[in-house]
Amino acid sequence: MKHVKAFAIGAVLAAGAAFAQDVEPTDPNAVARSELMKLVGMNTGILGNMAQGKDPYDAAKAEAAKAALIEAAGKIEATFAEQGGADPASEAKPEIWANWDDFLAKAKAMGDAAGAIDVASVESIGAGMGAIGGTCRDCHSTYRVMKN
Repeated sequence: MKHVKAFAIGAVLAAGAAFAQDVEPTDPNAVARSELMKLVGMNTGILGNMAQGKDPYDAAKAEAAKAALIEAAGKIEATFAEQGGADPASEAKPEIWANWDDFLAKAKAMGDAAGAIDVASVESIGAGMGAIGGTCRDCHSTYRVMKN
């Protein structure tokens, strides 16, 4: 079980790192989406690094990261509402707008997973990271262009 948690945490952190290395979009809608997803990746990374022991446990920092994830999940609908112009650097697939209700359900699932994570200890953070990682993976596998 410990290896599964470590794998899930590692997968979430790798996805966030890959996202941060991409070429920046220029369309205003794509820029807003990218900034919001970077915020999600950063705060997921904060929790993941604590869970993996890469960073020391900090209750205030963990609580702030959890709150930021919940807040970001609540902003996904408004931020993704307009597809905007074609932007080759955008990682958002057009399927988002073709399957809007499913996309929003996946965004809600991420917010719910973030809300459910217990940040009282390193162990409880680690236990909740699999759920957060699963929601990220579920959405990205359908709605995000995966770039090399």
